[in-house]
Amino acid sequence: MTMTKFKMNDEKSPYAAAAHVPLIKSPSLRVPPRVELPEDIHPLPDSVTPYFVYPFTLEPHVLTLESSRRSTMAAHQARHEAYLRSREDEKEQRKREALRKIAPGFEPRGSVLVPTRATSVPLSAPPNNVSTRNGPNGIGGDHRHTKSVMEDLVDQLAAFDSNIAAG
Repeated sequence: MTMTKFKMNDEKSPYAAAAHVPLIKSPSLRVPPRVELPEDIHPLPDSVTPYFVYPFTLEPHVLTLESSRRSTMAAHQARHEAYLRSREDEKEQRKREALRKIAPGFEPRGSVLVPTRATSVPLSAPPNNVSTRNGPNGIGGDHRHTKSVMEDLVDQLAAFDSNIAAG
């Protein structure tokens, strides 16, 4: 190993403090050989501007391709969004159906849970919850009034009580 001292000529240099630091040179390291360029190499010109020529004849073709590519991508994106939306709607529908199996008539965004009848009413007989009322001038009319849920519940409880008393 050889030790050399790094010498600085200018004392005002920012490296003046490192001027007296000994440098150690490893014998395993050596300076690479100098690169020699061939004599027939073509040097770069003073200005490279003439090399950057853009053919503006391609511009309409490029713009047409770009607009068709963008419209295709927009159509694909819309189709993908519609597919994802339909999947989410289908999941929500299956969830609602599962909840309706547990609680018929349940609607998560709805207000009050109203029970639905499981049995069907025959078409020939008039429904139980519809009554005919007189018109405003006292003459019978076709206006039908639907019973409220509370009136229907009271009628069902009365029928239940009469069945218990009779049985």
